Amino acid sequence: VRVIDHMNAIGAPFAREYGGALATRSFGGVQVSRTYYTRGQTGQQLQLSTASALQRQIHLGTVEIFTHNEMVDLIITETDGEKRCEGVVMRNLINGELTAHTGHAVILGTGGYGNVFHMSTLAKNSNAGAMMRAFEAGAYLASPSFIQFHPTGLPVNSEWQSKTILMSESLRNDGRVWSPIKPKDDRDPNTIPEEERDYFLERRYPAFGNLVPRDVASRAISQQINKGLGVGPLHNAAYLDFRDAIERLGQDTIRERYSNLFEMYEEAIGENPYTTPMRIAPTCHFTMGGLWTDFNEMTSISGLFAAGECSWTYHGANRLGANSLLSASVDGWFTLPFTIPNFLAHHLNEPPLAEDAPAVQVALDRAQARIDRLMNIKGSDPHGPEYYHRQLGEILYFSCGVARNIEDLKSGIEKIRALRKEFWSNLRIPGSQDEMNQVLEYAARVADYIDLGELMCIDALDRDESCGAHFRDDHLSPEGEAERDDEHWCFVSAWEAGKNEGEFIRHAEPLTFEAIPLMTRNYK
Repeated sequence: VRVIDHMNAIGAPFAREYGGALATRSFGGVQVSRTYYTRGQTGQQLQLSTASALQRQIHLGTVEIFTHNEMVDLIITETDGEKRCEGVVMRNLINGELTAHTGHAVILGTGGYGNVFHMSTLAKNSNAGAMMRAFEAGAYLASPSFIQFHPTGLPVNSEWQSKTILMSESLRNDGRVWSPIKPKDDRDPNTIPEEERDYFLERRYPAFGNLVPRDVASRAISQQINKGLGVGPLHNAAYLDFRDAIERLGQDTIRERYSNLFEMYEEAIGENPYTTPMRIAPTCHFTMGGLWTDFNEMTSISGLFAAGECSWTYHGANRLGANSLLSASVDGWFTLPFTIPNFLAHHLNEPPLAEDAPAVQVALDRAQARIDRLMNIKGSDPHGPEYYHRQLGEILYFSCGVARNIEDLKSGIEKIRALRKEFWSNLRIPGSQDEMNQVLEYAARVADYIDLGELMCIDALDRDESCGAHFRDDHLSPEGEAERDDEHWCFVSAWEAGKNEGEFIRHAEPLTFEAIPLMTRNYK
């Protein structure tokens, strides 16, 4: 409640009831209206509000911002065997200059790593670079294979597509998900009679219907597509149909609720969702894994904190709709304002690390060595890093996507290792590192994605059960649903980087449940 009030105070235009109270609506995974919203633009409006609040602090001089800079390494000191993070190395993306910035603590709020899949709903500049630098420095990565595939993404329609587009899950309040009962039925969906439609979510989950959680809906849609019942030019989607809602409520009501989403869909796909059913498909969206933190949001490296999606904290093996505000804001606005001062209290009157300290130079040299290694590959491959990124995404979607199994995961690990060898042998980066070299930046990200992708497959292979977004099709209940193994796997897998490339050490943190007992929810 405090977070909602805070966002409201800094300008987020939440929807309101006629009397002025903040309005709520239902979302996937629940049968009550629990979600505050801003039509179909909630995430965008929260971003605009917080960005405006940040710009105000920059103008007041309380915050200094470094645009066109990216964090490329951490400054780590070590005393009596204990590591402590005391700053970062940044690279200016315009002129290539490396600079060191020291401080008493470092907070990473760099977002999730869904772009490891190449095709995802994330902005293309959202990457795993900062998280992987922390991992290499000794921070643990928790549950990296817990990836949420959002059921209402727009399907890939062409090979040249660089990303996918997310439609708000709120559409499932009024839209009905279905597929034809005949394989590769290319008829106009409006001409397919009712008896030849399979409203499979309503059929399989009558208690929740189209509002089952995201992981359940994505699995069901994928199963229909894999049966050959997909729709669209590539037969890789299901329909999301508003015909019945428009007949029941009227087009004006549906336009009031979803007009911006419908306009975005029509601009992207070229079809009018008021008259033609939308096409949706599961697509990589949210990462529940990330940097392991304690209850103070500090990683396994003292002084290094993680907030938001780059940490592993709140969602477990699945994320319910609208829970991103919980991880992004409770970390940032509730927990950290208390834990950071508590950490800093032990370092009162202690000056920040000097910028000419040995640890600073070590970090600068390490960052430069990483750049030099990429620039010195001197391969003959003309494709560039995007070629390897796309191949990695195809491997991960097949081996570590909506459904996983032992055979595909083992095959995926071997394919990723072969891809790494090809990348470091054949890549060629044109130009100089002392300029805005976008190929160099992209290559650095792809190198991180390859390492992360391997760890994701290893984590998914290691966790020998189905659990939320980690769906192993070799661990199914008699009804064909995900089957957990709480007796053997009720712990968090926290991975540590080994000394050799491709070496990972798993630590198990037991999970305990006191206020609410551990149980399996039934959506039928």
